[in-house]
Amino acid sequence: MPTAVMQQDKTFMFGGGFLEKHATPARWTYNTYNYYINITFFSWLEVAYDCTLHKAIECDPVYGCDYWPEQTWGKFTNQDRNFSIRLRLLREGQWWKYMPAIVIGSNDVTTRPGGDRKTNFSNPEGDGNGYWNRYYLVATKHLAIKNIGELGVHFAYVYNKRTDYPLDGPAFGANFRFQLSDSQFLTKAVNNLNLMAEYDSRTINCGFEYSFWKDYINAVVELNRCRYFSGGLVFKVHLK
Repeated sequence: MPTAVMQQDKTFMFGGGFLEKHATPARWTYNTYNYYINITFFSWLEVAYDCTLHKAIECDPVYGCDYWPEQTWGKFTNQDRNFSIRLRLLREGQWWKYMPAIVIGSNDVTTRPGGDRKTNFSNPEGDGNGYWNRYYLVATKHLAIKNIGELGVHFAYVYNKRTDYPLDGPAFGANFRFQLSDSQFLTKAVNNLNLMAEYDSRTINCGFEYSFWKDYINAVVELNRCRYFSGGLVFKVHLK
């Protein structure tokens, strides 16, 4: 699910990982991989470009059987490209100390739907291209737990009525970062851990993020439906 957490402005992120098929739209009937870049131009504007690999298979769920030459079956031969954008409307604590951060955004916002659709901009309904397309409004608030850590709570409304990837309705989640004050090595190692759980409007998922080298490298793991493993690495560079 989305959150209203924004990166520090002028942050450049890139990474990639393994996506188990349950974490993807129905277009992917197999496990796949992705890679991406993400730039926070300002503290209120974030843009990402994401590519998800397509594998040639005998009976493709979109193109049908025998679309791919037999010699390509089982090989990654193409990729789906999508742009995402996030705009922060309110920062956390603005005007009122209990004010949550509020962000609006969209995934796969530019696409060529094809078929009878005349627009080339968005496809949050039906099927066809724009497999990751959705819109959302999300609020995030962090609560400090003295000498233990910080709890983040996230509430969103997601709009996506696609037949192949229906994520439509309320979503909510939480994350917890340890902030233990002990200076021992084990304590410092635990403080790099970020635990996460969510309901994404369709399934309950859990996972974690672990930061290495002052947050420049992050390992991310998701268990979709708390069972199916996806994971990857994220690299961060602060340009100022």
